[in-house]
Amino acid sequence: MSSPTSQYSQERVSHHPRGAVYPSVPTQSLDVVVDRTLSRAVGYERQLKEVESRLSEHLGNYRAIDGLLQEAITILRRNTARARKAETDYVPRMTAQLDSSLSLLSSLSSQLPTIRTQTLQVRAAYDAGRRKAQALVADLEWLNRDWYDRWRAAVFARDAPVSWRWRALMRALFAACVLVFLWGAWTAVRGAYRAHRHRLVWGERVLS
Repeated sequence: MSSPTSQYSQERVSHHPRGAVYPSVPTQSLDVVVDRTLSRAVGYERQLKEVESRLSEHLGNYRAIDGLLQEAITILRRNTARARKAETDYVPRMTAQLDSSLSLLSSLSSQLPTIRTQTLQVRAAYDAGRRKAQALVADLEWLNRDWYDRWRAAVFARDAPVSWRWRALMRALFAACVLVFLWGAWTAVRGAYRAHRHRLVWGERVLS
């Protein structure tokens, strides 16, 4: 690039050929004009360089933004293609599966009272079987006892696995046995007492 001074000289030669007569101009004024012109040219050149640097910076930013936009457009197109494929392929399949699930749920809801009734029946049967098993275990434990333990439990215990008639009979027999024992003991004591008194009477008679 040519300097502002050379351009000024060329323009001066072209506009003012040699041999022409010019009016006299003060040298100091001419130097001032030249200095101002040079300073303006330097300022313009500096501004042009700043504009050029800014323009290159903006151009780089534009290229970066353009690259990002192109990438975003590519991703958007790819996602659009995927969405269209999903809409054409997966959505009908999902709709069919949803309809099948809804029909299955409706059938299950219609069968729910029957299933609930069957569940209650199974629970009742299970409870009955458990109670029966507990009763069988209690009967086996009762049968594994010896006769004396069973008799004592039937007479004195309230939770013995025997009927109330059998319990009443056993208690009546026990009471009868106790009464007979007491009566026999009383009779024996009374007889012994009489025999003792009889001996004392006969002894007194013999001694007298």
